[in-house]
Amino acid sequence: MLRPVVAVLAIAVGLAATAPIASAQAPGSTVRPAGALVEPESYDRPPPGRSMTAREALAIAAAVPKVRAVREAGPLAYARAYLAEDGRWQLSWFLPPSPGEPRREEIAEVIVRDRDRRVLEAWTGVQVAWPMARGYPGQFGRSVNAPWVWVGLCLLFLLPFARRPLRLLHLDLAVLLAFSVSYALFGAAELELSVPSAYPLLGYLLVRMVVVARRPPAPPRLLVGPGFLLLAIAFLAAFRVALNVTDGNVIDVGYASVIGADRLTGAGPLYGAFPPDNPHGDTYGPALYAAYAPFELLLPWSGGWGDLPAAHAASIAFDLGCAALLWLLGRRLRGQELGLLLAYLWMTYPFTLMVANSGSNDALVALLVLAAVLAASRPAARGALVALAGLTKLAPLALAPLFLAHRPRRLLATGAAFAAVLVVALAPFDLGVLRDRTLGFQADRDSPFSVWGLYELPSALQSAAQAAAAAFALAVAFARPAGTAALAALAAAVLIALQLVVDHWFYLYLVWFAPLVWVALLTPPGGGSARSSRPAAAPTPG
Repeated sequence: MLRPVVAVLAIAVGLAATAPIASAQAPGSTVRPAGALVEPESYDRPPPGRSMTAREALAIAAAVPKVRAVREAGPLAYARAYLAEDGRWQLSWFLPPSPGEPRREEIAEVIVRDRDRRVLEAWTGVQVAWPMARGYPGQFGRSVNAPWVWVGLCLLFLLPFARRPLRLLHLDLAVLLAFSVSYALFGAAELELSVPSAYPLLGYLLVRMVVVARRPPAPPRLLVGPGFLLLAIAFLAAFRVALNVTDGNVIDVGYASVIGADRLTGAGPLYGAFPPDNPHGDTYGPALYAAYAPFELLLPWSGGWGDLPAAHAASIAFDLGCAALLWLLGRRLRGQELGLLLAYLWMTYPFTLMVANSGSNDALVALLVLAAVLAASRPAARGALVALAGLTKLAPLALAPLFLAHRPRRLLATGAAFAAVLVVALAPFDLGVLRDRTLGFQADRDSPFSVWGLYELPSALQSAAQAAAAAFALAVAFARPAGTAALAALAAAVLIALQLVVDHWFYLYLVWFAPLVWVALLTPPGGGSARSSRPAAAPTPG
C-alpha cells in the first residue's frame, strides 16, 4: 500500500527540483508594456511631429560606444528605427535570423529624444531582451523602493532585537536584510554584481536552517514588549493597505493571475489561450488561478492591463493573511508574544512589502506553506495544503516528502489527501497541454537572474546541482524533525536549496522561506517566552 505514496513523493520531488521556478512570463515583461512601436514610412524624411529623420536618429545611436563595440564584435547586424512614445526614437540592431529560425535576435537598443537629440538609454547584452534588468525606478513596488521606506522598515525589523549581547541570531537577521544590497545593485542595473551576491546569502541560510533544525537556538531577549508590537502591526497594516491602493502597481505575474482567474470562471480555456500582452501567463498551477477567482468575480477584469483591482485586492488579502497565520503559529508554539513578534517581522521585512505593492502572487505561496506548517499535527490537512501550495508555483512540491513523512504513523492519510488534491485539481485539464504550458515553457526559457543563466554555466553542472537538491528534499524526510519549529527550518532549507539550482531566481521568492526562518530561529527549544526580564543562564550561542 505504500508504493503509490512513494511514487507520488518521487514524482513531486523530481518535478519541483529539476524544473525552473514558474515566474515571469516573457523576457522583461514584469512592467506594463509601453505603446506599440511603429516604423516610420520613410527613413529620409522627418515623420509628422518629429524634427529629425530616422536615418539621423540611427547615426546618433550608432555612435554610442557600447553599441559600436557590439556591432563591430559580431556578425553584420541590421538596424531598424521605431517611433516610440513621448517624442522618442527607439533604434534597434538585430542579427540576421538563422536558417529555419525566423525570430530576430536584438543585440542593441538605444532610446533617443527627438527634440534635443539626446541619448536617454543604451542597452546591450541581456538587458536588451530583459527590460526589467535595466533598473527602471519603481518597477517593483514603486515607492516601496524609496530610501525612507526601505531603510525605515529594515530598522524596524531589527528594533526588537537591538539589545546586547550580540548573538548568532543578529547575524542571521542581518543576512536576511543583506539581500537589500543585492537588490540595490539590481536596481542600479548591475547584474554582474547583483546576481552572484545573492548566492552566498542563500547558502548561509541553508546551512543555518539545517543546523537549527537539530539544535534550536536559545530564546532572544527583546527590547520591546507586546504592546509595542501590537500597535506597530496595526499601524503597518494600515500603511501597507493604503500604499497598495494609492501607489501600488501590478507586474506581469499579478496580471497573469487575474487573466487565469477570468478563464477559470468561464471565460475560456485556462491553458493555451492567454492574450498577446501576456502570452505565457498560463505557466502556473491551477490552484493559483483558483485563489484569484473570488477577487476577479468581485472586481471583474476589464480585458486589458488596466488598474487590475482584483490583483490589488488579492495581494492585500494574501499579505495580511500571512501575517495572521504567523500570529496564529507563534501563539500556538509559545504564546501571544511570539505570535505578535512573527506577525511584526512580516510587516517590517521590506521584501514582503515589495511583493504586496507589486501586485505579485508570491505571498500566496508563503500563505499556503505557512498553513501547512500550522496544520502539521493534522495529517490530511497537512497533505492537502502542501499539494495546494505545489499547484501554485510548482516549487513547493519539493516539500512533499518532508511534510508527508512528518509524524509517519499517519503517512497514508497524509499521502492520500495530497494525492486526492492533485487528482481533483488536475482532472479538468488536458495534462499534455498543461505540462507544455507550465513545465515545458519553464524548461525552455533562459534567465539572466541566476548564476546558471547569467554565466551560462554547463548544463551538466546544473543538472548535478538539481539532482543534489532533489536528493536533499528526499533526505530531510528521514530527519524526523522534533516539533513544528524544526519542520519549519527544514522546509525553509528545502526551498532555499531549490532556489539555488533553478534557472530563474528573483527577490520576490524570499517571502517563500523567510517566515519559516523566523519561526525556526525564534521558537525556544523548551518553555519560556520570546521576552525575558533577565538572560537565561549560560545561553548557547546561536
